[in-house]
Amino acid sequence: MRLPSLATALAALPPWLVLLAAAIAVRAVAFGNPVVHVDEEFYFLTAQRMLEGALPYVDIWDRKPIGLFLIYLPAAGFGPWVGLWVYQLMALASVVLTALLILRLAERGGWGEGGLVAALLYLFMLGFGDGQSGQAPIFYNLLTASAMVLALPCAASAASGRLRRARAIGAMALIGVALQVKYSVLFEGMFLGLWLLWREHRLGRAPWRIGVFGVELVVAAMVPTFLAWGVYAVFGHGYAWFYANLGSILDRNSDPPLVLLGAFLKVALILAPLLIVGGLSRHVPVKDESERPIRALYFGWLIASVFGLIVFGTWFNHYALPVMLPACLCCAGFLGRNPTGRRLVTPLLLLAAGLGGEYTVWSAKWHRGDARQLETLAEAIGRGPGCLYVYSGNSSLYSHTGRCALSPWVYPSHLSRERENGAIGVDQLAEIGRIFARRPEIVVMGPAFSGERAESRRLVIDRLKAGNYTLRGHYPLGKTLLEIYAAPGSTAGVAPRRAARSPS
Repeated sequence: MRLPSLATALAALPPWLVLLAAAIAVRAVAFGNPVVHVDEEFYFLTAQRMLEGALPYVDIWDRKPIGLFLIYLPAAGFGPWVGLWVYQLMALASVVLTALLILRLAERGGWGEGGLVAALLYLFMLGFGDGQSGQAPIFYNLLTASAMVLALPCAASAASGRLRRARAIGAMALIGVALQVKYSVLFEGMFLGLWLLWREHRLGRAPWRIGVFGVELVVAAMVPTFLAWGVYAVFGHGYAWFYANLGSILDRNSDPPLVLLGAFLKVALILAPLLIVGGLSRHVPVKDESERPIRALYFGWLIASVFGLIVFGTWFNHYALPVMLPACLCCAGFLGRNPTGRRLVTPLLLLAAGLGGEYTVWSAKWHRGDARQLETLAEAIGRGPGCLYVYSGNSSLYSHTGRCALSPWVYPSHLSRERENGAIGVDQLAEIGRIFARRPEIVVMGPAFSGERAESRRLVIDRLKAGNYTLRGHYPLGKTLLEIYAAPGSTAGVAPRRAARSPS
């Protein structure tokens, strides 16, 4: 008997099962690793502190919207180790559901033949953008994709203006919720709103009705943000919310030109294959004229996401994740309908994305460390009553030691990076001084890094010397050696790995 081809075997399985199996396979490397990415460590820590009564932007500071921390809140209730698995399983469910929506969107655009390939491509590409665990776009991409599905024209909404209006407002409300996860969805939401207004114009609606409709869409998208601001204002922290969510973004400095160029080229290289193949889908003929406006929505969505990526600058790898969603969707046309795309480009692209993405995930684990190394660090720091100050290192050390912090600015980069100087609401050096005035029991310090503010490092070293802190030891976390300093008389933690000496 002849064995069935891989394509035939996959076609016989339910799509959700194929996508779930693929997602588990490519994300398994990151399961149970608490140091996948510094951002996720901080989101989890913030959620933990919220459960203890801390108020974001007041008691623990960051510029991310409140919705992102609320996503992590259920996981934080399980503690650092079990909670890690909880939010990673939440992220797994999110990427599988997003991939299923790519299938549905591709089918509605006349690209059904390439829908499964596009969905698999999305799962495989996430590793290139640090999306192997719980980065913010992993969650809000699901909301954005859901909004696009809700906005799609259908026979029922074409016949009923009321239904069409309700679906459009629902779509923009989802965009509004996504904005409270990460503000980078702004440009995608603006494009969707304009597309919905353009559709009403094509349907011959009166200009004044379109204007009223536009106001409704804006209100629907802004309600979650104004609600968050309003709650803070009621409790007397309206300015703290406003500065963290808007003012600090505008005040943040830029990285050096060469650093920006390198970061941009890296992100461009990651996205280039998707953008090229997605662009080729424009030449795939439509089967029905009703597909034209849907494809216009998809290509416009892709352009808006690229525009948002460029405007926000900095260009960390994970900034590519929102672009991957519409880019992979747009690849469905060429990969499914074009003979060359189907027979040659599809296997090559899936193979390159699968192997390259998995290599990137393994490489990140090697560079950043794993659970065993973090546990060793936590034991060295100890779980005593004294407070901890992580000047440079991992904010998850607060979670895994249970030690208190001495400042709302617990994300290390906020007080140590030159880019954050003047953009966090306090003077960096003054805040470091206040921390040492309160005598932290343990101080964690990593090696000097690119973009670090030299004055911050010098101040920390001076305060360690003045306070007679002793070096407990050097502890590896991935490729980084972290130094742990203990205050005089501290007995917390384990014996140092190397002879103690004065900080230098």
